[in-house]
Amino acid sequence: MAVKRAPSKKPRPVEGRKPKKNPLFAAKIEHVDYKDINLLRTFISDRGKIRSRRVTGLTPQQQRQVAVAVKNAREMALLPFTSR
Repeated sequence: MAVKRAPSKKPRPVEGRKPKKNPLFAAKIEHVDYKDINLLRTFISDRGKIRSRRVTGLTPQQQRQVAVAVKNAREMALLPFTSR
């Protein structure tokens, strides 16, 4: 019994899409500090979730630094855990 499959669709060419600019490189920030609340708020959604690398344009090392800093700031009550 042969299974009929639909012909595979070719992926669309990605035209005009620019890579995200790294906000930490633009601001010349080498280390993310948990006390810098204004910077950390740029990496948090309105619901209080940490935004992904794909959205923020950070490197993997910077994303880990941001995640640790956000978690520390939440523990120190500088940032809310959730936003209603």
